[in-house]
Amino acid sequence: MAILGAGPGTGERELTVMADETRLERRFQGVLDGAKTVRGAAVVIAAVTTSITLGAGLLMTAADHHNFPSIGSGLWWAIQTVTTVGYGDHVPATVAGQLMAALVMLAGIGFLTVITAAITSSFVSRSGFEQTTSSGDAPTAEQFRQMDERLERIEAALTGRP
Repeated sequence: MAILGAGPGTGERELTVMADETRLERRFQGVLDGAKTVRGAAVVIAAVTTSITLGAGLLMTAADHHNFPSIGSGLWWAIQTVTTVGYGDHVPATVAGQLMAALVMLAGIGFLTVITAAITSSFVSRSGFEQTTSSGDAPTAEQFRQMDERLERIEAALTGRP
């Protein structure tokens, strides 16, 4: 295992790489911090998916220009693919295009899965919150026992028994 900054040929280059990774990690962490709520997660997921779709459409036009001669046809293909519609009117023929198609398909499936999970999680947490707040109003067994003892004391006082 190499130690950063130790040995011949090390120095500023390794420190720059580490600093760049740290900046990237901080940016990524900032994005993840925005996704701590269901709404924040939906915004992050939608932004990432939109970026992937736009990027894939542009790259597909460059990678398979014969089948996708315009940016519009590349974007149309990317939208079909990421939403898992896939009309089949535009199909990549090159290996690069097919690899990109596979990545976009996986992103689309992942997008639908995560959105569905986020919505389900929201419903489950809301249901749990409603059950917690409604059960706080319901009497507990201890409260029933105390009421029973109190009623017995009242009855005893009214009938004159100890």
